Amino acid sequence: SSCSQSVGGVGIPWRGRVVTCLSTCRTDSPMAEGGQALLDPPAQERGRTVSDGSQRPDLCRFVTSAAAPWERGDYNREELLQWMAEEHRSTKALFDHPLTPSTVIPPSIIQRPSASVTFKDLSYSLPEAGGRRRMILEPISGHFEAGEMVAIMGPSGCGKSTLLDMLAGKKTSRFEGEILVNGHPRDRLFQRIAAYVGQDDVMPQYWKVREAVEFNWRLKAPRLSHVPPDFAHKALDLLLAAFGLVGVADTYIGGDKVRGCSGGQRRRVTLARGVAQRASLLFADEPTSGLSATDAELCVKALRIICKKISMLVLVVIHQPRVEVAQLFDKLLLLTSEPGRVVYSGPMSGAVDYWKSCGHAVPVHSNPTDFFLDLVTPGGPMDQVDAFVAAFQERQLADIRSLVSQKRQERGLTAAQMLQAQHQLQVQAQMGPGTFRESAIAVPFLQQLRILFKRKVLITSRSPAAIYMPILMPVFVGLLLGVMYKDIGSKALLQQVSFVFMLLVRICMAGMQQMPQLIEERTIMKYDTSEGLYSVQAWVLVGVGTDIFLSLIGAALNCLIMYAFSGITWEFFPMILGWAMLNFFLFDAFFGAMAAFAPTFQTAQVCAIPFNSVFMMFSGFMISKSSAPSYLRWVFEFSPIGYAIQAIFCKMAGDSPDGQALVHLYSFECNQETKGVVIIVAMMVVFRVLQVLSLRYRNAIQK
Repeated sequence: SSCSQSVGGVGIPWRGRVVTCLSTCRTDSPMAEGGQALLDPPAQERGRTVSDGSQRPDLCRFVTSAAAPWERGDYNREELLQWMAEEHRSTKALFDHPLTPSTVIPPSIIQRPSASVTFKDLSYSLPEAGGRRRMILEPISGHFEAGEMVAIMGPSGCGKSTLLDMLAGKKTSRFEGEILVNGHPRDRLFQRIAAYVGQDDVMPQYWKVREAVEFNWRLKAPRLSHVPPDFAHKALDLLLAAFGLVGVADTYIGGDKVRGCSGGQRRRVTLARGVAQRASLLFADEPTSGLSATDAELCVKALRIICKKISMLVLVVIHQPRVEVAQLFDKLLLLTSEPGRVVYSGPMSGAVDYWKSCGHAVPVHSNPTDFFLDLVTPGGPMDQVDAFVAAFQERQLADIRSLVSQKRQERGLTAAQMLQAQHQLQVQAQMGPGTFRESAIAVPFLQQLRILFKRKVLITSRSPAAIYMPILMPVFVGLLLGVMYKDIGSKALLQQVSFVFMLLVRICMAGMQQMPQLIEERTIMKYDTSEGLYSVQAWVLVGVGTDIFLSLIGAALNCLIMYAFSGITWEFFPMILGWAMLNFFLFDAFFGAMAAFAPTFQTAQVCAIPFNSVFMMFSGFMISKSSAPSYLRWVFEFSPIGYAIQAIFCKMAGDSPDGQALVHLYSFECNQETKGVVIIVAMMVVFRVLQVLSLRYRNAIQK
């Protein structure tokens, strides 16, 4: 048909390699056949005038084959922005209308380098008593091309999630087999080109839905300085709309602490976060579990549109989808269990005919995927497992092995080359992507800090307990202990020792109440860093900086209140406050290391108690150095509270008539302040290093 080229009312300034256009189309136009014409609501309302003078709202899209627009010498930034605006409009039209396997989805003009996955003889087994191993997944091979939607299905225990975890690089236990991406083994940059959506929805409860999706968006792509922020916001709005999250965009994620979105909505947020990473590979483990049939179709529809738009390879583990959902997948990999074996690997559209050729035609008006699973579930009333395993080995296995053998010899782009090509394309398109980073994490360290700090401040400011507990609890305890030691300054110096000891111990123990929160946040961090969103070091710096700020205010107020009640002259307050804060920072590092090392809060407490007991026992207050056994006196050299008490009373003893007697009684050694500060700072550094190492290497997500 004759088309008047326009883009939302704006003339097209270039002839692009892939240009999505609105045009008037005859009903008998080849492009309108087969239900492939897509309607754009705004343009539909306006209509178009054709040669016969009548109004025709029918609009179609077509694809051209000319060079990319930025290859022209007169290409400019305005043309880029016009193209991006039309991309948003045309993609929204796809989301707003029904989708079928025959629907034409034009690819984006700015394509990410594509990735295929080839795997050979992947198998997994578990050890049993007597040195034997129980086979979970027998050797399986296959190849999936870029831009394909692949459904992995099978009965419970067939190893479909195990297979997905192996392909996604999430399997922490040993398995056998070979996995190639574009013909190359996976390397440290694999996380940059792949995204994973697991079965667990692990996110901060006081996060809002939009913030959660935007978090992944910002951390997985460099900032494009020549693209206005409005375009990123529109793209996020489009993504939220695609997964039905617009209505809850400003709702908390929620949990046991605060009411938020529903479980199904939370599941869609997790899926949207994975898609927001805009990777070349997406692995999704049961993303539709817990969703209604309508919501499940909405999510799979969104996945298909994005998959085809940017040529993303999407592998999805899914349970018995309804017909409208199943037909949106290009490939089906069907497994049986006990042990996991392949019974079908091929086009989803060819599965019904394959079953018929095996002598098991799908009944009329039934869901084919339900029928498939009925026949390949061991022990079921329609069990035909052996027959279908044999049919696969006879009909499909040889062709699959031949394909895998061929693809193993082909070499495409490595992960580094894919990232470099994408960066170069953004440079040519005048998007202003900045400096290329060949790192496992997409954005620079300072940007990680900014994004993490923004999230931490938002979440903390919304949680009353996170603000009030570190401040109000120390104030309350300070008042209680202050009343107990009221006017202790008017009594003998010997009686003031217990006051200083209690003040220091209370300040030191303040960090213990933060351990449950640290362990909860550590779990979130493990999931985020497994996706390469940010580094452990950035998370530690942001967490320590914000948590210490609030705890430090509470500790300082506690010290001030207790000292004000004591009646001790204010001459010694700066010195006591200084030693108290030094011990506070040390013990905060210590409790942080315990929370990073221990798997649970209870274990962290058990690990911390012996160290706390030793630090207090050898502080010089309960046991003096002279009265301790000779073989234990070396412990006093590492007691931070001991150095603080010793320095404080050596100073206070000079103004008291019984000061020297007290120094002699407790075996205090004066002029040890510098040594004490050096040892405390050194211990602080050691504990922070142990915290980072524990966060990196301990308590990994086991799969």
